[in-house]
Amino acid sequence: MKVLKLLLILVFALLLLFAASDLPFRGKADNQMNQRTSMTGTEVPGNYYIREAYNDAHTPNIVTVVLGDYRSIDTLGEQIVIFTAGMITFLLLRNRREDDER
Repeated sequence: MKVLKLLLILVFALLLLFAASDLPFRGKADNQMNQRTSMTGTEVPGNYYIREAYNDAHTPNIVTVVLGDYRSIDTLGEQIVIFTAGMITFLLLRNRREDDER
């Protein structure tokens, strides 16, 4: 069983390395993420965020502006999922403790 676990971890690590080998170099100037326009001709959102974050929210922290202002609905959804998972875990553990005491 231990050999199977090690083999599974090795296969997963090789899969991750294979997937990462096809990623573009981050510092390359002609990467799509560094362009001003996307393939469809629209402006890349990251450029707008960097240029206008302070003007839109008057907050010096760009991460706060992106998560709190530009992507607030998405962030709220993620927080609801995490809260729900925590409550389910709490209720499951609480229910187990009550059953053990009886």
